[in-house]
Amino acid sequence: MSNQAIIVVDIQNDYFAGGKWVLAGVDAAADNAQAVINAARKNGDLVVHVQHVTLDANAPFFAPDTEGVQLHAKAKNLPHERVVVKHHMNPFRETGLQAILERNGIEKVVVVGNMSHMCIDAVTRHSADLGYETTVVHDACATHDLEFNGVRVPAAQVHAAFMAALKFGYAKVVSAAELVG
Repeated sequence: MSNQAIIVVDIQNDYFAGGKWVLAGVDAAADNAQAVINAARKNGDLVVHVQHVTLDANAPFFAPDTEGVQLHAKAKNLPHERVVVKHHMNPFRETGLQAILERNGIEKVVVVGNMSHMCIDAVTRHSADLGYETTVVHDACATHDLEFNGVRVPAAQVHAAFMAALKFGYAKVVSAAELVG
């Protein structure tokens, strides 16, 4: 096994058509994530899936025991691949993710998934802070429009701003084609 892990964050049904919180460009991002996952499996990299399960009964999505909370078919784990269940934005918070990486001698992490401005941002910064050589596959991540103080920010701009910030000080930011060749 290599010293690299692919962290597949929240590629879950609620983010896709028919779900409760559909993201802009999520299908294309999931296709790219699938290519990264397949390459990682071929290379013997550790693949760790992260699944967000909301504990708040009033949450708009990822409710326990729903179809929406399930991992999407494009990024479904194989039987031997770990699924880390989280209840917070940061996949390291109150989970066994760091222990899994340590047990497997991981030195490099590659991040794919959703949402660029939340969980991708959190896992990338935390990975870098822990000393992992961190890469984000920008076109294997998706988000949605945001609003602040009466200003609507389109998803593409949200995504670009977060990728730029991560590239500035936390991670290498590449396309799926650049990563997998």
